[in-house]
Amino acid sequence: MDEETFDGLMVSTDAALIVVTTAAENERAGCLVGFHSQSSMSPQQYGFWLSKANHTYQVSLRATHFAIHFLTASDLAMAQRFGARSGEDTDKFRALDIHSTEQGVPLLSALPNRIVVERISMLDDGGDHVGITARVISSETTGPFAPLRLSHIGDLSAGRDNDSRAIDPKAGG
Repeated sequence: MDEETFDGLMVSTDAALIVVTTAAENERAGCLVGFHSQSSMSPQQYGFWLSKANHTYQVSLRATHFAIHFLTASDLAMAQRFGARSGEDTDKFRALDIHSTEQGVPLLSALPNRIVVERISMLDDGGDHVGITARVISSETTGPFAPLRLSHIGDLSAGRDNDSRAIDPKAGG
């Protein structure tokens, strides 16, 4: 397979970016995500993929609910906060205005275009990300917006790279 050609195709799609937040056992987590999509119209479902290198993935193994915050073109600072820092090393939520759902999921006031979802399934097919399929339980929006896209973030360095993932998928983790 020609990895360069595949990478070029994926960059050309210029994915919209989201921030996923969750909590389990009073531990909050959140990360920048580029792999996501509506996965069913009826019932309404959403799918997203979390990197196994992320602290959010570790918390997601114990979580049942998530918030999907849709980033607007003016949300670059939030993309940097949740994409370029590791939740293992820093509190990404510090000094942010947040409130929590009844399930404890942190909702970011600065990112009001969002859905709250309940996990249906998690798929680990051996890649460096796991897929989560979830049922939409609520949605909020301020109206139409231009999304923040991959091309808008430049050379943002991830808080953790895939080589440092906590669980090796080949080890059955």
